[in-house]
Amino acid sequence: MTLNSLPLSYCTNVHPGLTVAEILQKLDEFTIPIQQQLGTPLAAGLWLAEPVIKEILATPDGHLRFAEEIHKRNLTCYTLNAFPFGNFHSDRVKENVYLPDWSDPERLEYTKGCARVLAALLPEDTEGSISTVPLGFKKFEHAADFSETCVEQLIELATFLKELKEETGRTIRLAIEPEPFCVIEFTHELIVFFERLYERAAKKQLLGTVREYLGACYDICHQAVEFEDIPGSIRQITHAEIRINKIHISNAIELTNPWENEAGRTQLAQYAEPRYLHQTIGSLRNGDLYRIVDLTRKFLLAPDPRIKETKKLRVHFHVPIDAVTLGALGTTHQELRQALATVKELDYAPHLEVETYTWEVLPDDQKPTLVEGLTRELQAAQMLLNTLSENE
Repeated sequence: MTLNSLPLSYCTNVHPGLTVAEILQKLDEFTIPIQQQLGTPLAAGLWLAEPVIKEILATPDGHLRFAEEIHKRNLTCYTLNAFPFGNFHSDRVKENVYLPDWSDPERLEYTKGCARVLAALLPEDTEGSISTVPLGFKKFEHAADFSETCVEQLIELATFLKELKEETGRTIRLAIEPEPFCVIEFTHELIVFFERLYERAAKKQLLGTVREYLGACYDICHQAVEFEDIPGSIRQITHAEIRINKIHISNAIELTNPWENEAGRTQLAQYAEPRYLHQTIGSLRNGDLYRIVDLTRKFLLAPDPRIKETKKLRVHFHVPIDAVTLGALGTTHQELRQALATVKELDYAPHLEVETYTWEVLPDDQKPTLVEGLTRELQAAQMLLNTLSENE
């Protein structure tokens, strides 16, 4: 019952990079200086888009040569972010980040490729994890057999990961990451889907394989935006025998009493930007919730009539995890602390990764240099983890 002792990871989806050369250049430009400033080992939670995986695996020894480059830089990598498939830094990402979904063979093949590369990157005696899209986006149309197709492809991936373990000796697990407005967004939806997945796997006599290699990525920002009871959510997932393979240490924006806080609404309007989807959920004074697929300036500044009765707004915008407040805005920093304290209760140690990918789209007056900002929040994360460990 302790937190993971591997070097703290940060997700490199914050760096643009669609070629191996670009990935390595960003590691030299950002990751190595951050590690130097921290003065402690740092894990790069690599985001390797589909074109990068194809390039690496284009030659039989490509994955080994890529691993050499990572090791030459004295960097550790035990987890990949395979959620964004394509260009995560295009002018408009929004709902396209969920494509291809888990009913598409391209998603399966991409994830297999990620696992092959990660097997070469893993340090000795270290297990790996890969986070992925929560099946797809609810607002898209899906075929009638969508869920069944996702189940079949995930079972095929679990079988592949077992074979990869037999071939390489490396254990790599998938981590399905719930997110607002996705096919799996709530804790209960994750549990219901895994019940269906386990039932189908049992019929194929593959239940043990699926339990071992498929699990969840718990992104704290996402579940806080849903106004879920964070400790209760983690315990429910555990009770359902779903392994949490990865924790995204992340922080969302919160605005309390937005009708009375015009300064807060005005500031929050600066976070409505054209690249990423910023799902927004409001908690009314009567306890009901309402949901907006993407934050807009009009909603805040017109303003929407619901704001009069809103007690709290939470926005899917990954803000620096060391931020308790941002000017007139608050954050879900308290939920972040609750999550990590609850993770300590588990009888295994999920991978821990800081995921703030929005530095480029922060309002200009809140945008430090990337090295400065990432160093600061990694230091804050390590201090928090140290405090929780000392309180055992």
